[in-house]
Amino acid sequence: MKKLSVIVLAGLIAVSGCSNENAYAPKQATLTPQEAKQIAKDAYVYGFPLVLNYKTMYEYALNKKAVEYKGDFNQLMCEARVYTPEDRAIITPNSDTPYCMTWVDLRAEPVVFTIPEIEEERYYSVQLIDLYTHNADYISSVEKNPPGNYLLTGPNWQGDLPEGITEVISFETSLIFAIHRTQLFNTSDIDKLKEIQDGYEVEPLSAFLGAEAPSLASNLDAPVWENGTEFTAQSFKYLDFMLTLVKTPDVEQPLLQRFAKIGLGGEGKFDLSTFSPEIQKALEEGAQAGLLAIKEFGQKASLDPLSSTKVFGTRTFLMNSAKENYNLSDFYIMRAAGAQLGIYGNSGAEATYPTYLVDSEGKPLDASKSEYTLTFKKGELPPVNAFWSLTMYDGKTQLLIDNPLNKYLLNSTMMEQFIVNDDGSLTIYVQKDSPGKELEANWLPAPDGPFYAVMRLYGPTQEALQGEWVAPKIIKVQ
Repeated sequence: MKKLSVIVLAGLIAVSGCSNENAYAPKQATLTPQEAKQIAKDAYVYGFPLVLNYKTMYEYALNKKAVEYKGDFNQLMCEARVYTPEDRAIITPNSDTPYCMTWVDLRAEPVVFTIPEIEEERYYSVQLIDLYTHNADYISSVEKNPPGNYLLTGPNWQGDLPEGITEVISFETSLIFAIHRTQLFNTSDIDKLKEIQDGYEVEPLSAFLGAEAPSLASNLDAPVWENGTEFTAQSFKYLDFMLTLVKTPDVEQPLLQRFAKIGLGGEGKFDLSTFSPEIQKALEEGAQAGLLAIKEFGQKASLDPLSSTKVFGTRTFLMNSAKENYNLSDFYIMRAAGAQLGIYGNSGAEATYPTYLVDSEGKPLDASKSEYTLTFKKGELPPVNAFWSLTMYDGKTQLLIDNPLNKYLLNSTMMEQFIVNDDGSLTIYVQKDSPGKELEANWLPAPDGPFYAVMRLYGPTQEALQGEWVAPKIIKVQ
């Protein structure tokens, strides 16, 4: 964590008679509106994933009055259920696998994650996400990690490997978010799922060793979250706070020094009101330009059926992907677009996400105007080592769709229920109204308005990862 800089003033200046212009003078002296706007744009793009991550952390671990509150840091919260439209903290949520979640505080000492024995045919993963939203590491069935005790360490930890530890996983941020996903085969599988979830454990290293605990880390002086600010220059106060909890790589130090010109000093003290109205306007214009750039990049990237394999991963992976796939000198716009499209997306080896934003003619999807179909030819179902699904989302809220059947997705565990065509193909009906009782097994309910759909391939094969298998297009019914 960065130490707070201490500014020693040579003397005090009486300000009772100062004008607003003089009050803003220190920052106006070296910052023009044009420069402020450009820095704000770059800072917004850089910080957008951290800000969205803070929103989740605030709702899940800091605001105990929040509907979405899950529990304190280092407390594992499991739910033996899948997500519904009532879950609103995460956009484009997965409703395939019941979750266990915990925000992990590594400031005082490392934390141990225990993974029980899980049958080979069941998909599970523990996605370990740092504050930047990098998928720093995984413990999963795809990675073939054995059951055991995994030691998670922060950026400043130094110590010997304790006995009983299977593996050490290090992070560049002091707080991380861990998401356990465990496959639920069907409703009758719920008791076995609960048994597995009960076997997941999270505890500080001192508790694991039965030793005396170190001094507790200081309480987080976290700013109150205000919905909507993530899309404005006010988001910089959350970014500045998050920067106090990361170890900025040397390569990014010049960038952070530039951001400091608009008050982002990594001290958690950003205050938009300390700037003149002219500079405030420039900072807001820069934030809006950054938001627009993120959306435009995301829209273009999502047209690539393999985009999800390119925009989620470790820091090193993202740096290489931005250069190789998008000819970018840095990966910040790509990282931000990934967070905007679906924060906490899995790395490609764990899951891929063919995404449907337009129909086969390139027109936006809107179930208030049209009905659609999606057909898998015989022998061309998604190639996976685990399972696949297709989930519907509201185009406006990016959340799951409320519908009479409480049906938010179709997946491969439903194969026996699907109606297969005479030629062996499988047609999915994507529309707001039922296609008829006899075809409801194949119906994916859509909202009465714009929508998008996400296909998830868990444990995708190389055929899927290399683009040899291509997801079928959604076709508008004429």
